[in-house]
Amino acid sequence: MSRPLPWLWIVLAGVLLLAPGLGGRLFVDVLEGITLLVVVVPLVLAGGGVIGWWWLRRNLIACSACGTTSIGQSQCPACGSPLQGGQGPEGVPLGVDASDVTIDVVAQSVDEGRKR
Repeated sequence: MSRPLPWLWIVLAGVLLLAPGLGGRLFVDVLEGITLLVVVVPLVLAGGGVIGWWWLRRNLIACSACGTTSIGQSQCPACGSPLQGGQGPEGVPLGVDASDVTIDVVAQSVDEGRKR
């Protein structure tokens, strides 16, 4: 058995939308507010999550001895070795201008590296 359509509520909603009075304006404003909350709140939460993730990744320091990551500590909590706070991979200091650094490149023949 199917339910009859709620014609009373449909007509009431149509009158409120079409009516130029206070009731129609209040109804539209409430719908706009709910729609704004449904759309904006997840976007703001997602943006905050992305910013938090970037901050966390930037402040993580990996121990060169055991590989444990930690935030803002001078000593590794797992093995006790000192952490290099301002060092990048292989002990290169962070914040150094790339034009001031010299890279040594050694050319090798492909056949020299192979053993037959």
